[in-house]
Amino acid sequence: MAGPSLEFVFDPALSLQVLAWVFAGATLGTLSGLIPGLHANNFALLLAGFAPIVPGPPLFVGCAMLAAGVVHTFMNAVPAMALGVPDAEMAVTSLPGHRMVLEGRGYEAIRLSALGSLLAVLVAVPLAIPVTEAVLAVYPTIRDNLPLVLAMVVVALVASERTWRTKGAAVLSFSLAAVLGALTLDLSPDAPLTAGGTLAPLFAGLFGAPVLIDAIFGSGIPRQDEETIEISSRLVGATAVAGALAGAVVGYIPGISAAIAAVAVLVFIPGGAGDRGYIVATSGVDTSNMIFALFALVAIGQPRTGVMVAFESANAPLELPILIGAVLVAGILGFVLVIVVGDLYLEVVGRLTYWKISAVVLTLLLVLSYLFTGLLGIGIFVVAAAIGMVPVRLRARRVHLMGVLIGPLMFGL
Repeated sequence: MAGPSLEFVFDPALSLQVLAWVFAGATLGTLSGLIPGLHANNFALLLAGFAPIVPGPPLFVGCAMLAAGVVHTFMNAVPAMALGVPDAEMAVTSLPGHRMVLEGRGYEAIRLSALGSLLAVLVAVPLAIPVTEAVLAVYPTIRDNLPLVLAMVVVALVASERTWRTKGAAVLSFSLAAVLGALTLDLSPDAPLTAGGTLAPLFAGLFGAPVLIDAIFGSGIPRQDEETIEISSRLVGATAVAGALAGAVVGYIPGISAAIAAVAVLVFIPGGAGDRGYIVATSGVDTSNMIFALFALVAIGQPRTGVMVAFESANAPLELPILIGAVLVAGILGFVLVIVVGDLYLEVVGRLTYWKISAVVLTLLLVLSYLFTGLLGIGIFVVAAAIGMVPVRLRARRVHLMGVLIGPLMFGL
């Protein structure tokens, strides 16, 4: 008796419809990624609010949301580099990327970020099932010992600082951010928009405001000339693959951001990665996390990211072949868009008076803080900005400010 056969059916009409929705989602992801201070979760919750009223089959709406989320992870590197205002997931990239822009290497930085994200898509899709199974096997142990796991992460981050002075600055930065998180994360203030709580003012203040404040007194963005990638293709590939695999960990362990995972990834990558390695690794973690989150939703039925919450709110069916196809197309679109739009973004910003741009963006962050958390959000933003200046002034890495999430989880606050 002949064995069962597997038949693939190509439906041109269905494919064109999916592509149209993916393009629509990619457009949304491009716009959201380029808005400084708009955190991915706030954007996802805005999507969730509109999902039930979007006229269209739930599967297509779900494809659009996935595409928006994937492209957002490509595009959010651009304001992090050009303006110094990262999405929270790009916190560790903002400073290295900003440094490269100030050295006239912004085009290279954008291409490195694009490569990190694209390679993460190409690696995460075929490995998603075995990696998800492996993570699920150890997840109960991690969950039961989460405070200890997070404490080990914090100790490793502090130990990675090179001098005792910066180690002390790391502890101080972590402690201040942890206290701020404990006091504010669970607040639910009245606000004009119901898209998300206090994450927007917290991350905008901790990671965005310090760079903008310093930029007001700086000399602006220099001419960007060189786009040649000055890092070996082998090192780019190894860093991107490691970042892609780390994206699965980010999706399962609360409080571990792409920024922290990137620091861990670079410990296992041979020397020479530097700022360029940070950018590739963080972009890879950020984008692959979106893909692993989809498989986590299939495996355990829990949305692990804001975009997955939006996906569920659209009642989208888990048709993996179509959804994976949408993710792959969105990844290719994101790769092209981040290079084309990113280069133009840098050119436009470079022609403008930088202190005025910084002042306008600071105002925008204040407005977003108000929209998401009301008047209380403005106060949170100001306090977070003051704390955000601590590692900057004491020459420690800003990734320690992720204590705003890790601290409350460690101590059960």
